[in-house]
Amino acid sequence: MGNAILFRMPSGIPGDISRQSQATVEPGVFDSAFPFASYGIPVKKVSGKIRPVASGDAASVIIGLLVRPYPTVSSQDPVGTSTPPQTTAVGDVLRRGYMTVKNNAGAPADGGTVYVRVAAAAAGKPIGGIEAASDSTNTVVMAGAVFKNAGDANGNVEIEFNI
Repeated sequence: MGNAILFRMPSGIPGDISRQSQATVEPGVFDSAFPFASYGIPVKKVSGKIRPVASGDAASVIIGLLVRPYPTVSSQDPVGTSTPPQTTAVGDVLRRGYMTVKNNAGAPADGGTVYVRVAAAAAGKPIGGIEAASDSTNTVVMAGAVFKNAGDANGNVEIEFNI
């Protein structure tokens, strides 16, 4: 059985590039010691390999966002929650463009600041997760990124990065 959309289409799927013609995407080799938990989250590069943002990282380490590949190898995860399957292969990093991400806290608004959690992980607020509200020293501003809309009921929202 498939899913039925009864009232409103989702804003998108985290990690999907929402405006292909405006995107700059570069390949990056995954660091197998630091697996990504999901797509559409900030990426940093260490010793030539890409890793998710970690606890205590500064905003300046963020080089882009992890892109969901298409077509993908089959996954047992439900739509919108897929976990990157490979840990030693090459992944795609959005360096400039528009992407759907998962907002974990706050109410995003068009032109609103994008924050990334770098400390004090909590339920629904993972390290490296995107948020629409500052949480003191627990979040950093993702330079060059802004929200493009209010998102949907599931927290999926479009952001622009380095445009």
